[in-house]
Amino acid sequence: MENKEYTVKQEQLARFAKALGHPARVAIMEFLIKQNSCFFGDIHEVLPISKATVSQHLKELKDAGLIQGEIETPKVKYCINRENWKIASTLFAGFFGQCVCKKESCCE
Repeated sequence: MENKEYTVKQEQLARFAKALGHPARVAIMEFLIKQNSCFFGDIHEVLPISKATVSQHLKELKDAGLIQGEIETPKVKYCINRENWKIASTLFAGFFGQCVCKKESCCE
């Protein structure tokens, strides 16, 4: 069987998509995007996310490179990784902008 490899862009896009694949992580990102600086505190106090699951979601976002900072107590501060956010924005825009269908539906 032939071994086919994915491109770097495909792997990056998949990593970002996986990290954003949970509504709690989308809510965390939307909250952090609106901050002017790093957020200090417990995000579960601001969003409807239980304290027990916040650290897991923050870890996923940090592992994907979408946020940066300290997510382990007692040091809790985090913010958007602006460089990777720009990369993710470009990758998603390119991905969703690929549709070549000229009709309302490609199946027509």
